[in-house]
Amino acid sequence: MSSPRNVIVTGGAGGIGRSIAEAFIERGDRVILADLDTEAVTAVATQIGATPLIVDITDRDTAPAILADAAAGHGGIDVLVNNAGLLSLHGSITELDPADYEATLRVNVLGTFLVTQTVAKAMISAGKGGVIVNISSIGGRQPTPGMGGYESSKAAVDSLTRWAAIELAGHGIRVNAVAPGPVLTPMLAMAMPEGSEARAAWESRIPLKALAATTDVAAAAVFLASADAGHITGVSLPVDGGQLLT
Repeated sequence: MSSPRNVIVTGGAGGIGRSIAEAFIERGDRVILADLDTEAVTAVATQIGATPLIVDITDRDTAPAILADAAAGHGGIDVLVNNAGLLSLHGSITELDPADYEATLRVNVLGTFLVTQTVAKAMISAGKGGVIVNISSIGGRQPTPGMGGYESSKAAVDSLTRWAAIELAGHGIRVNAVAPGPVLTPMLAMAMPEGSEARAAWESRIPLKALAATTDVAAAAVFLASADAGHITGVSLPVDGGQLLT
């Protein structure tokens, strides 16, 4: 077992964020759960043994200072997982409200950029290198009608991943992404219960005939943050049961 690392996971109150945090804690790391929802993130952090951090990652006036203080207060950050994202605002290109598209871009792109910029600066100042893992989506490469607003934001996350990877490599900082297909979070399980037509429709698009579990995404994030992935940077790793093959 390697020595414990300090890990920030944004969007930590949600199903994927919690699974990612638990996976890092299981390997002995110390996790800071960052989220806008004070009550939810505090409850999850208490349950899994993490430290809650209340932050709006889209607020350019407050987020950098909050994140920088957290990094300094914990003796630096070794791993950042940009998991926070907005998935719920959909519509066709002729019908999507521009305000909804802007909100999606603010969280998924600007938020990821602000957190990456702030934590990367802290990593550079510490001089120890580090790892950044972004949670993207195969939707950035495979369009689904009605979901283009979200999917184009994730295409931007993939591009941001490559941008950060090439510029931060000289500082010993690796940057990669995990790109899931549909993930069976508790919320999705309620919306598409087992045996439902909606679940069957999604599963029919996947060669492995199953949606990803949150632990599948977590395992990929932990791998990309590990020494086993020490020569991997600038990659967006699909965790999609083969959906991109179809």
